[in-house]
Amino acid sequence: MVEEPRKVYVIGHKNPDTDSICSAIAYSRLKNKIDHSTVYVPKRAGQMNEETEYVLKYLGVEAPGYMPDAGTQVRDLEIHKLPKAGSALTIKEAWRLMNEANAVSLPITDDNGILEGIIGIGDIATFYMGNTDKAILSKARTQYRRMAETLEGHLIEGNAHGYFIKGRVVIGTDSPELLTKSLQRDDLVILGDRIDNQIAAIKADASCIVISGNAPVDKEVIKLARKKSCVIIETPMDTYTIANLITQAIPVRYLMRSEGIVSFHTRDMTDKIKDVMGKYRFRDFPVIDSDGRCLGTISRRNLLNARRKLLILVDHNERTQTADNIEEADILEIIDHHRIGNLTTMSPVMFRNQPVGCTATIIYQMYNEQGVEIDKTGAGLLLAAILSDTLMFRSPTCTKYDQQAAAVLAKIAGLNVEKFANDMFLAGSNLSGKAPEEIFYQDFKKFIAGDNIFGVGQINAMNQTSLDEVESRIVPFMKNEVGKNGITMVFFMLTNIIDESTKLICVGDNSERLAEKAFDIKVHKGLCVLKGVVSRKKQLIPPLMSAMTDQ
Repeated sequence: MVEEPRKVYVIGHKNPDTDSICSAIAYSRLKNKIDHSTVYVPKRAGQMNEETEYVLKYLGVEAPGYMPDAGTQVRDLEIHKLPKAGSALTIKEAWRLMNEANAVSLPITDDNGILEGIIGIGDIATFYMGNTDKAILSKARTQYRRMAETLEGHLIEGNAHGYFIKGRVVIGTDSPELLTKSLQRDDLVILGDRIDNQIAAIKADASCIVISGNAPVDKEVIKLARKKSCVIIETPMDTYTIANLITQAIPVRYLMRSEGIVSFHTRDMTDKIKDVMGKYRFRDFPVIDSDGRCLGTISRRNLLNARRKLLILVDHNERTQTADNIEEADILEIIDHHRIGNLTTMSPVMFRNQPVGCTATIIYQMYNEQGVEIDKTGAGLLLAAILSDTLMFRSPTCTKYDQQAAAVLAKIAGLNVEKFANDMFLAGSNLSGKAPEEIFYQDFKKFIAGDNIFGVGQINAMNQTSLDEVESRIVPFMKNEVGKNGITMVFFMLTNIIDESTKLICVGDNSERLAEKAFDIKVHKGLCVLKGVVSRKKQLIPPLMSAMTDQ
C-alpha cells in the first residue's frame, strides 16, 4: 500500500482579503516546486470578497478550499481501509475478508460505494452459536451458486443463479423409503453416493441435492433432476463438513445491521465524535466522504494517533485572526507584514516578517531567493495582492520593494497596472445585494489591547457614492455587534481610494472619545473624516492602541 504524502495547508486569516488568498495560492505553488516530498494546499479561513473573486476568475485560478477550523478532523485519522464488500457476499467470504484485513467489522456497500450496512465478527459468532433453524438458508434467500462456492464444489445441474427460497436443510442418511417420508417439498438434501437415495429425494420434489465425496452422478439422476427442476451440487467434502459449512453460504445482507448505524463524515471534528463514540459499544464506525461513499472504519484507538494538521500561516500572526482551534494544529511557518501578535507555537518555526506593504511582496522575494521562475498566472496573483494591499501604491504602508515587485510582476503577467487595479477595486466596491453582515465582515479584524477588545472593518471604493450607500446600511448592524464575543467597541473604515481619505464610524462605549484622543479630531454622532488615512494597519490601529494605553 502506497503511503500518502505529507500534506501542509497554507492559509490566510479570517475574513480574507486579496493578499491573504493570493499569497496562500502563490506560496503553495512555490513550495510544491521546491519540496517534492510534501503536498502544499492553499486554504481560506473565511468567505472571499468580490475583489478577490474577480481576480481569481480573471486569472483562471480555482479558489482555495474552505477550512475555518484547524482542529483535527476524521479525515486526519488513520482510516482503516477495507476491501469492497457487497450485500450478496457470503458469510464465509466476509469472514475471510475481515481476517485478511485484520478487521472486526466490515462495511457493506452498493456498487457506488454507498453504505448499506455493516457486519462484525460478533454478529457472525452470535448467529452460529444460537442458530438451530433448519430453514435458515431459504429464509436468507441463499443462491445455489454461492452454496457450491462455499462447499468448494460445483453445480452440475440446474440454474446456478437461482435462489433457495423455501424448504429446510435435511441430511439424507436413511433408506429411500424413510427418506421419502421425512422430506417436505422444496427441501435441500445432503446425500452420499447412493443413487436410490438421490432418486428418492428428487422424486420427493427436493429443490436441491448436495452430493458429498465427489461421487460421480449417474446420468439417470441428472436426467430426472432436469425434468423435476432440481439443482444438483457436487462437492469433495463429507456429509458432516457440508452440514457445518453450508450455512456460511448465507448472504451478508441477512445478518448485517442496516439500521441504527453510527457513522462519521470525513469533515467531522474529532473532539465532537469522542462523545458519540462513548455512547455506543460498537468496535468500529464507518467513515463517509463528501460523495457519500464509505472509505473504511475508525475506532476509539484511532483517536490516540490522530494526525495534527500542518499549517503555514500567511498575512497574519494574531490568535484572533486565524482559523478556529489553531492550538490543535502544528504551525510550520509564518509569513507576514503586520505587527507581531499574540500567536504562540509549541516549537520553533520559520517566521518571516518584513515591514512591506503586502505579504505577496515577501513571497515574490522568496521566489527569487529560491531561483524559481514565476509564471504568468503566479505573477498575476502576486501583482493583484500588492495592488490591493497598497491601494495601488497610495497606502503609507507601500514601500519601494512593493513598487519594484509590482513592476516586474506586471511585465511577466502582461497586465496594465492602472487598468487592472481599477477593475479590481470596482469589482470590490460593488456591494449591491449584499447583506450588512456580509459587508461588515468582508474585511474585519479583531484586536486586543490590555483589557480592551475591539474590532475594525474596512471597505475600499473608487467613489464616494458607493461608500455613502454602505454607511446607511452598516451603522444599525454595527450597533447590534457591540458586546458580542467580548468586543466592546467596533470601528468601520469607509476608505475613498481616489481622495485618499477615510470616514470612520465609531460604535460602542468610549469609542468616540477614543477616536477623538487618537486623531485629535471631533467625532459627531459616531462619525469623523480622517484625511490621508487609508491604512488600517499603519494609520488607524497604532493611534488607537496608543490612545488606549494612555487612558
